Amino acid sequence: MVTLSSAVLSHPGLRREGNEDAYCTRPELGLYMVADGMGGHAAGEVAARLAVDVVETFLRDTRDADANTTWPFPYDLGLSLDGNRLKAAFRLANRRLGAAIEADDALRGMATTAAAVLAARGRPVVAHVGDSRVYLFRGGKLSQLTDDHSWVGEQIRAGVLTESDARRHPWRNVVTRAISGGDDPDSEVSEIDVKAGDRLMLCSDGLSGVVTPDHLEGILGAGDPLEATCQALIDAANAAGGPDNITVALLQVDVA
Repeated sequence: MVTLSSAVLSHPGLRREGNEDAYCTRPELGLYMVADGMGGHAAGEVAARLAVDVVETFLRDTRDADANTTWPFPYDLGLSLDGNRLKAAFRLANRRLGAAIEADDALRGMATTAAAVLAARGRPVVAHVGDSRVYLFRGGKLSQLTDDHSWVGEQIRAGVLTESDARRHPWRNVVTRAISGGDDPDSEVSEIDVKAGDRLMLCSDGLSGVVTPDHLEGILGAGDPLEATCQALIDAANAAGGPDNITVALLQVDVA
Protein backbone atom coordinates (compact mmCIF):
# COMPACT_ATOMS: atom_id res chain seq x y z
CA MET A 1 0.00 0.00 0.00
CA VAL A 2 1.23 3.48 -0.89
CA THR A 3 1.90 5.73 2.12
CA LEU A 4 1.91 9.49 1.57
CA SER A 5 2.79 12.65 3.47
CA SER A 6 0.96 15.80 2.41
CA ALA A 7 0.64 19.55 2.73
CA VAL A 8 -1.83 21.97 1.17
CA LEU A 9 -2.07 25.74 0.89
CA SER A 10 -4.62 28.06 -0.71
CA HIS A 11 -4.45 31.82 -1.34
CA PRO A 12 -6.90 34.21 -3.04
CA GLY A 13 -4.14 35.75 -5.15
CA LEU A 14 -3.61 39.46 -5.58
CA ARG A 15 -6.58 40.46 -7.76
CA ARG A 16 -9.54 38.55 -6.35
CA GLU A 17 -11.50 39.52 -3.25
CA GLY A 18 -12.60 35.98 -2.47
CA ASN A 19 -11.25 32.48 -2.94
CA GLU A 20 -13.41 30.18 -5.09
CA ASP A 21 -10.99 27.24 -4.82
CA ALA A 22 -11.67 24.32 -2.49
CA TYR A 23 -9.63 21.30 -1.46
CA CYS A 24 -9.50 18.31 0.82
CA THR A 25 -6.74 16.11 2.17
CA ARG A 26 -8.05 12.93 3.79
CA PRO A 27 -5.07 10.62 4.41
CA GLU A 28 -7.29 8.01 6.08
CA LEU A 29 -9.26 7.76 2.81
CA GLY A 30 -6.21 8.20 0.59
CA LEU A 31 -8.01 11.17 -1.01
CA TYR A 32 -6.44 14.45 -2.08
CA MET A 33 -8.42 16.90 -4.21
CA VAL A 34 -8.32 20.45 -5.57
CA ALA A 35 -11.32 22.19 -7.18
CA ASP A 36 -11.44 25.58 -8.90
CA GLY A 37 -14.92 27.10 -8.88
CA MET A 38 -16.39 29.28 -11.61
CA GLY A 39 -19.51 31.39 -11.75
CA GLY A 40 -18.95 34.58 -9.79
CA HIS A 41 -21.06 36.08 -7.00
CA ALA A 42 -19.78 33.32 -4.68
CA ALA A 43 -21.41 30.64 -6.88
CA GLY A 44 -17.99 29.35 -7.92
CA GLU A 45 -17.08 28.90 -4.28
CA VAL A 46 -20.32 26.98 -3.74
CA ALA A 47 -19.64 24.73 -6.74
CA ALA A 48 -16.08 23.89 -5.70
CA ARG A 49 -16.99 23.24 -2.06
CA LEU A 50 -20.01 21.13 -3.00
CA ALA A 51 -18.00 19.01 -5.43
CA VAL A 52 -15.26 18.39 -2.88
CA ASP A 53 -17.76 17.51 -0.16
CA VAL A 54 -19.69 15.08 -2.38
CA VAL A 55 -16.53 13.31 -3.58
CA GLU A 56 -15.18 13.09 -0.04
CA THR A 57 -18.46 11.70 1.34
CA PHE A 58 -18.88 9.14 -1.44
CA LEU A 59 -15.34 7.83 -1.04
CA ARG A 60 -15.80 7.63 2.72
CA ASP A 61 -19.03 5.70 2.31
CA THR A 62 -17.52 3.27 -0.24
CA ARG A 63 -14.19 2.65 1.46
CA ASP A 64 -15.20 -0.99 2.11
CA ALA A 65 -16.82 -1.50 -1.29
CA ASP A 66 -15.87 -4.28 -3.69
CA ALA A 67 -16.64 -4.97 -7.35
CA ASN A 68 -19.94 -6.60 -6.36
CA THR A 69 -21.22 -3.45 -4.65
CA THR A 70 -24.28 -1.85 -6.22
CA TRP A 71 -23.09 1.36 -7.88
CA PRO A 72 -25.09 4.46 -8.78
CA PHE A 73 -23.50 4.27 -12.26
CA PRO A 74 -22.43 1.39 -14.54
CA TYR A 75 -19.21 -0.30 -13.41
CA ASP A 76 -16.35 0.28 -15.87
CA LEU A 77 -14.44 -2.98 -16.29
CA GLY A 78 -11.55 -1.02 -17.79
CA LEU A 79 -10.89 0.68 -14.47
CA SER A 80 -9.80 -0.59 -11.08
CA LEU A 81 -12.19 -0.58 -8.14
CA ASP A 82 -10.72 2.73 -6.93
CA GLY A 83 -10.86 4.09 -10.46
CA ASN A 84 -14.58 3.32 -10.54
CA ARG A 85 -15.06 4.87 -7.10
CA LEU A 86 -13.40 8.12 -8.13
CA LYS A 87 -15.17 8.32 -11.49
CA ALA A 88 -18.53 7.66 -9.84
CA ALA A 89 -17.78 10.30 -7.20
CA PHE A 90 -17.15 12.93 -9.89
CA ARG A 91 -20.39 11.99 -11.66
CA LEU A 92 -22.35 12.12 -8.42
CA ALA A 93 -20.87 15.55 -7.65
CA ASN A 94 -22.13 16.72 -11.03
CA ARG A 95 -25.64 15.44 -10.28
CA ARG A 96 -25.66 17.13 -6.87
CA LEU A 97 -24.49 20.37 -8.48
CA GLY A 98 -27.39 20.16 -10.92
CA ALA A 99 -29.85 19.65 -8.07
CA ALA A 100 -28.46 22.67 -6.23
CA ILE A 101 -28.82 24.83 -9.34
CA GLU A 102 -32.41 23.66 -9.83
CA ALA A 103 -33.18 24.63 -6.23
CA ASP A 104 -31.63 28.11 -6.38
CA ASP A 105 -31.62 30.30 -9.49
CA ALA A 106 -28.84 32.42 -7.98
CA LEU A 107 -26.49 29.46 -8.51
CA ARG A 108 -27.28 29.06 -12.21
CA GLY A 109 -24.09 29.04 -14.28
CA MET A 110 -21.85 27.81 -11.47
CA ALA A 111 -19.32 25.08 -12.25
CA THR A 112 -15.97 23.79 -11.08
CA THR A 113 -12.90 22.05 -12.39
CA ALA A 114 -11.41 19.31 -10.24
CA ALA A 115 -8.32 17.15 -9.89
CA ALA A 116 -7.94 14.31 -7.43
CA VAL A 117 -5.58 11.54 -6.38
CA LEU A 118 -6.92 8.45 -4.63
CA ALA A 119 -4.30 6.22 -3.03
CA ALA A 120 -6.46 3.82 -1.04
CA ARG A 121 -5.40 0.41 -2.32
CA GLY A 122 -3.24 -0.77 -5.17
CA ARG A 123 -1.88 1.77 -7.63
CA PRO A 124 -2.88 5.40 -7.03
CA VAL A 125 -5.64 6.74 -9.25
CA VAL A 126 -5.65 10.20 -10.83
CA ALA A 127 -8.87 11.82 -12.04
CA HIS A 128 -9.52 15.27 -13.41
CA VAL A 129 -11.95 17.41 -15.35
CA GLY A 130 -11.13 20.92 -16.55
CA ASP A 131 -7.75 22.59 -16.19
CA SER A 132 -6.82 21.82 -12.60
CA ARG A 133 -3.69 19.71 -12.89
CA VAL A 134 -1.74 16.83 -11.38
CA TYR A 135 2.04 16.64 -11.79
CA LEU A 136 4.67 14.05 -10.93
CA PHE A 137 8.10 15.18 -9.71
CA ARG A 138 10.69 12.40 -9.87
CA GLY A 139 14.46 12.46 -10.07
CA GLY A 140 14.56 16.24 -10.45
CA LYS A 141 12.15 16.23 -13.41
CA LEU A 142 8.56 17.48 -13.48
CA SER A 143 5.97 15.83 -15.72
CA GLN A 144 2.31 16.73 -16.17
CA LEU A 145 0.01 13.74 -15.66
CA THR A 146 -3.19 15.44 -16.82
CA ASP A 147 -4.19 17.14 -20.07
CA ASP A 148 -6.09 20.40 -19.65
CA HIS A 149 -9.70 20.31 -20.78
CA SER A 150 -9.52 23.87 -22.03
CA TRP A 151 -9.53 25.79 -25.29
CA VAL A 152 -5.85 26.69 -25.03
CA GLY A 153 -4.99 23.15 -23.93
CA GLU A 154 -6.55 21.80 -27.11
CA GLN A 155 -4.60 24.33 -29.17
CA ILE A 156 -1.33 23.32 -27.47
CA ARG A 157 -1.96 19.63 -28.20
CA ALA A 158 -2.76 20.54 -31.82
CA GLY A 159 0.54 22.42 -32.11
CA VAL A 160 -1.17 25.77 -32.69
CA LEU A 161 -0.09 27.41 -29.40
CA THR A 162 2.95 27.06 -27.16
CA GLU A 163 2.71 26.87 -23.37
CA SER A 164 4.04 30.43 -23.26
CA ASP A 165 1.39 31.61 -25.75
CA ALA A 166 -1.33 29.92 -23.71
CA ARG A 167 -0.40 31.76 -20.52
CA ARG A 168 -1.03 35.08 -22.31
CA HIS A 169 -3.98 34.15 -24.51
CA PRO A 170 -7.25 36.02 -23.81
CA TRP A 171 -9.14 32.67 -23.91
CA ARG A 172 -6.82 30.98 -21.41
CA ASN A 173 -9.62 30.65 -18.85
CA VAL A 174 -12.11 28.95 -21.20
CA VAL A 175 -12.57 25.34 -20.08
CA THR A 176 -14.17 22.73 -22.34
CA ARG A 177 -15.16 20.30 -19.58
CA ALA A 178 -16.28 20.92 -16.01
CA ILE A 179 -18.50 19.68 -13.22
CA SER A 180 -21.42 21.93 -14.10
CA GLY A 181 -24.64 20.10 -13.27
CA GLY A 182 -25.48 19.20 -16.88
CA ASP A 183 -24.49 16.01 -18.70
CA ASP A 184 -22.16 13.69 -16.80
CA PRO A 185 -18.64 15.14 -16.99
CA ASP A 186 -16.20 13.29 -19.21
CA SER A 187 -13.56 13.00 -16.52
CA GLU A 188 -10.26 11.32 -17.30
CA VAL A 189 -9.24 8.57 -14.89
CA SER A 190 -5.95 6.68 -14.90
CA GLU A 191 -3.73 4.63 -12.63
CA ILE A 192 -0.12 5.64 -12.04
CA ASP A 193 3.03 3.93 -10.81
CA VAL A 194 4.91 5.71 -8.03
CA LYS A 195 8.20 5.19 -6.23
CA ALA A 196 9.35 6.17 -2.77
CA GLY A 197 10.62 9.76 -2.93
CA ASP A 198 8.24 10.84 -5.69
CA ARG A 199 6.21 13.98 -5.19
CA LEU A 200 2.75 14.57 -6.65
CA MET A 201 1.40 18.08 -7.02
CA LEU A 202 -2.26 18.98 -7.50
CA CYS A 203 -3.02 22.61 -8.31
CA SER A 204 -5.54 25.04 -9.68
CA ASP A 205 -4.64 27.10 -12.74
CA GLY A 206 -3.88 30.07 -10.51
CA LEU A 207 -0.50 28.38 -10.15
CA SER A 208 0.06 26.49 -13.40
CA GLY A 209 -1.35 29.28 -15.54
CA VAL A 210 1.27 31.84 -14.48
CA VAL A 211 4.36 29.94 -13.28
CA THR A 212 6.41 28.23 -15.98
CA PRO A 213 7.14 24.49 -15.79
CA ASP A 214 10.86 25.22 -15.41
CA HIS A 215 10.19 27.48 -12.43
CA LEU A 216 7.85 24.89 -10.86
CA GLU A 217 10.53 22.25 -11.35
CA GLY A 218 13.14 24.45 -9.71
CA ILE A 219 10.98 25.06 -6.64
CA LEU A 220 10.15 21.37 -6.25
CA GLY A 221 13.78 20.47 -6.82
CA ALA A 222 14.98 22.58 -3.90
CA GLY A 223 14.07 19.68 -1.63
CA ASP A 224 12.41 21.83 1.03
CA PRO A 225 9.75 20.35 3.36
CA LEU A 226 6.28 20.05 1.89
CA GLU A 227 4.80 23.03 3.76
CA ALA A 228 7.66 25.33 2.79
CA THR A 229 7.45 24.15 -0.82
CA CYS A 230 3.72 24.92 -0.95
CA GLN A 231 4.43 28.42 0.34
CA ALA A 232 7.20 28.92 -2.24
CA LEU A 233 4.81 27.89 -5.01
CA ILE A 234 2.12 30.31 -3.79
CA ASP A 235 4.74 33.06 -3.55
CA ALA A 236 5.87 32.37 -7.12
CA ALA A 237 2.32 32.67 -8.44
CA ASN A 238 1.80 35.96 -6.62
CA ALA A 239 5.17 37.25 -7.82
CA ALA A 240 3.91 36.55 -11.34
CA GLY A 241 0.93 38.84 -10.69
CA GLY A 242 -1.38 36.54 -8.71
CA PRO A 243 -4.29 37.08 -11.12
CA ASP A 244 -6.37 34.18 -9.80
CA ASN A 245 -6.96 32.06 -6.70
CA ILE A 246 -4.08 29.68 -6.06
CA THR A 247 -4.32 26.26 -4.46
CA VAL A 248 -1.60 23.62 -4.30
CA ALA A 249 -1.58 20.22 -2.59
CA LEU A 250 1.77 18.48 -2.42
CA LEU A 251 2.10 14.76 -1.73
CA GLN A 252 5.28 12.84 -1.01
CA VAL A 253 5.47 9.08 -1.48
CA ASP A 254 7.01 7.66 1.68
CA VAL A 255 6.33 3.98 0.94
CA ALA A 256 5.37 2.53 -2.44
